[in-house]
Amino acid sequence: MTEVHAVKDPETIRLISHLLTRWHSQQMADIWNIGLNLALRISDLLSIKFSDIQEDRLALREQKTGKQANIPLNPKALQIIHRIQQEHPNHTYLFQSYRNHQSINRAPHPISRRAVSKAFGSIGEELRIALGTHSMRKTRGYHLYKSTNDIARVMKMLRHSSESVTLRYIGITQEEIDRDFQELEL
Repeated sequence: MTEVHAVKDPETIRLISHLLTRWHSQQMADIWNIGLNLALRISDLLSIKFSDIQEDRLALREQKTGKQANIPLNPKALQIIHRIQQEHPNHTYLFQSYRNHQSINRAPHPISRRAVSKAFGSIGEELRIALGTHSMRKTRGYHLYKSTNDIARVMKMLRHSSESVTLRYIGITQEEIDRDFQELEL
């Protein structure tokens, strides 16, 4: 499996959203935008049910760790969620597979991780960047770190237990850390 990276340029983040809408679907762009704002693993992101959302918070149990996540939803995430709810009032999942319409007696299920990975990968190839389903989570972590320089805060958001894992995960290199020390004089 190819390692994917955080998207460090804000303009590229917006371009990815635009290209996902244009070349794939609004649903893929919504996955990208919600994923950037929630920093969840893809399995947890795709498993979100509308019943997991209470007013302005998302509550779910993470599949990988079993930890309970209780995440406040920012205005951008809420706007997207409300639009999806209005467009698909009978859906169970936030990112429900549209293939359910073909099978009357089939239980609803979310869009597959594979479909998302394929769409993101194609955009990554076009832009010549290593883009995948973890890119959303890594991008959120990277930009939080760059705006706060607080690795403990990023660790808490990503629910990591080690600073070194978090730094590596979000793509902060020793070169960047050295530059931060050189540029900040007190």
